[in-house]
Amino acid sequence: MRKTFKLDNLRRYTPAQLIVFYYFVAITISFILLSLPGVHKEGVKVEAIDTLFTAVSAVSVTGLTTISLADTYTEYGIWMIIIILQLGGIGIMSIGTFFWLLVRKKIGLRERQLIMVDHNQYNMSGAVSLIKEVIKIILLIELIGGLIFTLYMLKDYESFYDAFLQGLFMSVSATTNAGLDITGNSLLMYHNDYFVQFITIILIILGAIGFPVLIEVKSFLSNRVPNFRFSLFTKITTVTFGILLAVGTFFILLLESFHSFKGMTWHERFFTALFHSVSSRSAGLTTFDVTQFSEATEVFVSFLMFIGASPSSVGGGIRTTTFAIAILFLINFARGKDVIQVFNREVKLIDVYRSYAVIILAVFMVIIATILLLISEPAIPVTAIVFEITSAFGTCGMSLGITGDLSNFGKFVIMILMFVGRVGLISFLYTLGGRNNKTNISYPKERVIIG
Repeated sequence: MRKTFKLDNLRRYTPAQLIVFYYFVAITISFILLSLPGVHKEGVKVEAIDTLFTAVSAVSVTGLTTISLADTYTEYGIWMIIIILQLGGIGIMSIGTFFWLLVRKKIGLRERQLIMVDHNQYNMSGAVSLIKEVIKIILLIELIGGLIFTLYMLKDYESFYDAFLQGLFMSVSATTNAGLDITGNSLLMYHNDYFVQFITIILIILGAIGFPVLIEVKSFLSNRVPNFRFSLFTKITTVTFGILLAVGTFFILLLESFHSFKGMTWHERFFTALFHSVSSRSAGLTTFDVTQFSEATEVFVSFLMFIGASPSSVGGGIRTTTFAIAILFLINFARGKDVIQVFNREVKLIDVYRSYAVIILAVFMVIIATILLLISEPAIPVTAIVFEITSAFGTCGMSLGITGDLSNFGKFVIMILMFVGRVGLISFLYTLGGRNNKTNISYPKERVIIG
């Protein structure tokens, strides 16, 4: 007698493996939605590989595309993409929990474990409250941003609906750090419009800074928690985010002032550098043709994309805290310390291990992907390939214009990187490792010569 598949069979898998499975399901559903009749404009034919690429890019909120959304999709298709961006940006388990709450389904232990893994949390307490806060905050930010853009763009569109669709898409794309656009030219037409740039920068930062940070800031401003204290995570995240933003702006300005920024006024140079410092961390929107950047800037931006956004946010990459802990450990180790002490707190050693595990795996993946694309795409310069790979891994979406020229194999490699970048390297690593089987066996310790 043949066995039938039951949902209970999924319980034998680890939460990390289930999260990966659910994202596969989300991509499959997105692929089907983007293949429905009425999604594509009349006379437009899209290959299945390109539809799949768009689905992966939307679910992973990356923004890399092999086709032009403006020339390919109808209004119906654009609304489909907005829905998919919400699924990818807010998170599979957040959306699932939201619907469970709507139908008054009890959120059990297993569901709380999945929420914990999907949002990089260390404990299950307050998991449902976290989801409620995340959804309320993100949707509110998107709505406010969409209304601001809509009212500002009424002068450029014939109807309120057209302005609303463009404004809402820009707000959702910026907040979820998706980097997709329905203009066909990202935000190049707003190169001198500092109002649009400023609002977009704020939306990108709110999406990339991390949901726990937004929730703690909300608690602080509401003044409802007595003797409120920001967590070590929030302090490290915000300081690292700010430093990377400032350093990124400075170096882009320095490297391009005598290159592609020649002829610009000082404020054009500053805003162009500032915008791309923010956007290169995860968003991928551009107000300037990045193909005009020097190779030095391309490599530097690739480094920013590799770092990515903060944990438990809409962005990818190795994450800001991973980078911060690795640097702090090096500084403390150089001073003869074997622990990290920061903000009058001591970082647990397991988090140091996790940080270096993520960095090593990320570097390994980027190197392997670079080698594979150099073999499959011999006509493309190595800097453009590295730029594309780090953009995919960091779920950024910036490109030097090579995405559409990739072979099917090259597109497949980029899709894997986008998927891993969205799921997170820790979850991906645990997926490969399977269940954690602890052992009570201990062996004698011995020193190994290092360095």
